[in-house]
Amino acid sequence: MKFDIVIVGGGLAGLSLAVALRNSPLSIAIVEGRQPVTPEGWDTRVYAISPANERFLAEIGAWQHFDKTRIAPVRTMEIHGDAGGRLDFSAFDSGVSELAWIMESALIQGELWETAKRQGNLTLLCPAKPGALDFAERARLTLADGRVLSASLIVAADGADSWTREAAGIAVEFQPYSEMGVVANFSCEKPHRDTAFQWFTDDGVLAWLPLPNGMISMVWSTPIDHASELLALAPEELCQRVAARGGWRLGNLSPLTPPAAFPLRLMRAPRCVAPRLALIGDAAHTIHPLSGHGINLGFQDSCVLADLLRSRPDYLDCGDLRLLRRYERARREEVVALQSATHALQRLFRPRNPALAMLRNAGLNLTNALPVVRDALVRYALG
Repeated sequence: MKFDIVIVGGGLAGLSLAVALRNSPLSIAIVEGRQPVTPEGWDTRVYAISPANERFLAEIGAWQHFDKTRIAPVRTMEIHGDAGGRLDFSAFDSGVSELAWIMESALIQGELWETAKRQGNLTLLCPAKPGALDFAERARLTLADGRVLSASLIVAADGADSWTREAAGIAVEFQPYSEMGVVANFSCEKPHRDTAFQWFTDDGVLAWLPLPNGMISMVWSTPIDHASELLALAPEELCQRVAARGGWRLGNLSPLTPPAAFPLRLMRAPRCVAPRLALIGDAAHTIHPLSGHGINLGFQDSCVLADLLRSRPDYLDCGDLRLLRRYERARREEVVALQSATHALQRLFRPRNPALAMLRNAGLNLTNALPVVRDALVRYALG
């Protein structure tokens, strides 16, 4: 089975790359272990989609088909320090209509999957698992069932624990945060008014993200022991704990979904390309979720790589290292900047030191008092 590109992983990054190449002459295959599953009710895993990635999803034909009743805009943000510091962002003050869109992971993946299924130049191999990988004049991926795929380019889009990256011999650095991200959805007594809230506290970073119809999605990045305690609480007790930690900002909370948790860690790869190989999404990088930018980095990986593959000169095939290094250079600055910034913020707010608390909260207040600096941060986040 011969293709121009084989994408290992049918998550958001891999699917968006394939769909972005739907009108190209390239032949593409996606290797994925299982089809997306739509959960009952609301998905606890949500993402803050930046305006830049709203445009990307619209350009590839996905945004127009999302169920808008399940998407909430973020028009203001309140960030609270652990000792009185505060930082506010406003879409109106920044001259834009939204700072971000809050969307369920399952909603995005389901639509991208359905779009990919209708794509003429794409072969979906699902369920399928990779078994062996080697590189010569062309890359060759042998599946667990014995089928062999030949490609000019292999794209690793199979997550932070990427089989493809390991099979290609790219060693990465993992730095655990000794934290879990606890997620759950709630309905609120008071309207959130399209506001996202974030609190830096003694027990981690608590975020409330707006959902439609007066609901919120919670992401609490917290030490493992505290995460285990939260997961063990009865639904009513969890609501009380979460509402109290947010200062009852939205009144009483009612449970919509049981809590879930996932480990938090930083992952840096020394390189994200090799001859006939490119890494995208979590296979290339992970960051702390306090910025909400993880999937935005993955979508921009797909956007940049797709643009380069579509516009490449005839003398370069898809897996030529000269082409892939352009992708690597184009993505390095944003990835390193966000990894460094989120890692530094997590380290800055973690120590329980009164003097450091005063300093970091003074920094929040100073930034809030300087509109030029505050708006510059917003512009960068908007893309």
